[in-house]
Amino acid sequence: MLIAVSVGTDDLESSMAFYDAVLATLGMTRSAHNVTEAGYSIPGTPPIFYINLPYNKAPATYGNGTQVSFAGPNRAAVDRFHATALKLGGTDEGPPGERDYQPGYYGAYCRDTYGNKLDVAH
Repeated sequence: MLIAVSVGTDDLESSMAFYDAVLATLGMTRSAHNVTEAGYSIPGTPPIFYINLPYNKAPATYGNGTQVSFAGPNRAAVDRFHATALKLGGTDEGPPGERDYQPGYYGAYCRDTYGNKLDVAH
C-alpha cells in the first residue's frame, strides 16, 4: 500500500513556497517540516506528499516518466492549482480541460520549478 510520495529539490525554501500555495488550492497544508524535507497533507491526516533535499547530496533531478497526481474536489480547484503553479514559475504540460481517459475526467498538467511533473484531476 502506498503511504507517501516524495520529489526532490535543491532549494527547500523556494519549493515550500511553491507547494504551500499550489497545494492550498486543494485544501492541503504543510504539516511536517525539518531542515531536509517538508510534508503536506489534508489537515488532521499524516503527510502523503513530501519535497526533500536528496539524501546523497547530489543535485535533485526529476524522473523521466514520473508523475505525481492529486485529486481536485471540483473543476475550479483544478483550474486554481494549474494557474497557481504557472504563476509561481511552474511550466504548462497541458491546460485544464476534459480528457478522454474516462467520462467526466477534467484535469491539468504542469511541472514544478525543478521539473517534477504534476497532475491534478477531478
